[in-house]
Amino acid sequence: MAGLGTSRGWLEITATGADAEALEDALLDAGALAVTLTDAADVPILEPELGTHPTWPSTCVTGLFGADADESQVLESVRTLIPETEIGPWSASRLEDRQWVRAWLDHYHPMTFGERLWICPTGREADIPADAVAVHLDPGLAFGTGTHSTTALCLRWLDGMACEGTSVLDMGCGSGVLAVAAARLGASRIDGVDIDPQAVQATRDNAQRNAVTVQAWLPKDAPTDSRYDIVIANILAAPLITMAPALAARLRPGGHLVLAGLLESQAEAVIAAYAPYLPLRIGAVHDGWARLQGHIDK
Repeated sequence: MAGLGTSRGWLEITATGADAEALEDALLDAGALAVTLTDAADVPILEPELGTHPTWPSTCVTGLFGADADESQVLESVRTLIPETEIGPWSASRLEDRQWVRAWLDHYHPMTFGERLWICPTGREADIPADAVAVHLDPGLAFGTGTHSTTALCLRWLDGMACEGTSVLDMGCGSGVLAVAAARLGASRIDGVDIDPQAVQATRDNAQRNAVTVQAWLPKDAPTDSRYDIVIANILAAPLITMAPALAARLRPGGHLVLAGLLESQAEAVIAAYAPYLPLRIGAVHDGWARLQGHIDK
């Protein structure tokens, strides 16, 4: 991380525009090292259609440049690609150069989920009990750290289960935090599936970091005839409803199904979608998010 900047810090330029994607491309062409898009008007996009990447009606586009970048030159470069009438107000600031991993660790502390399970960033092992069941995550990973309510709900469920010797399917595995947690809690076979190749790689990396075995797959490569003792899907309500027949079919007799990523207000619709296959109930709610759980009789 330190190699991207100098001791003089960074130049951060933020703007709004009618076409956020075009503005993003223009900032990258002007030499931005990274560009982020954020909601400028508090209009959340909770469940975009699969395969789409919508932006907000009003989007802030922020480019991060090296210390030697010149604001006026960046603006001039952007103006050659986008009409000035389509570029909103600009702001520019200099950011102090920092040890970003250390700064990140200052805000991300080990967290406990239930009686045994801890999520611990690399470098903070001394802060957890010696007998903890710990999942170690690299500071470079920004998603699937356990900080989101839906992930926390699933981790607490896993902590309360007797996972030893079980088989687990983590559908929508993300960083692999749930799959790795299941392995650390004693599961003997764990498969993770995600539509994002970067998530599949992140799951493999985190499994290696924790010295556990997790098989991570893209859907087209995943085994289709396997049955599991535990199936976890922490995604969104719409795909959970669509996938009801497929997810239910992955359960062994006596198997447990855990669903998260849905709002409490969406629970009734998801429960109804699974009713032909198995009964589900709300197991826990946190910050408006619900965890559904149920099992198939032996």
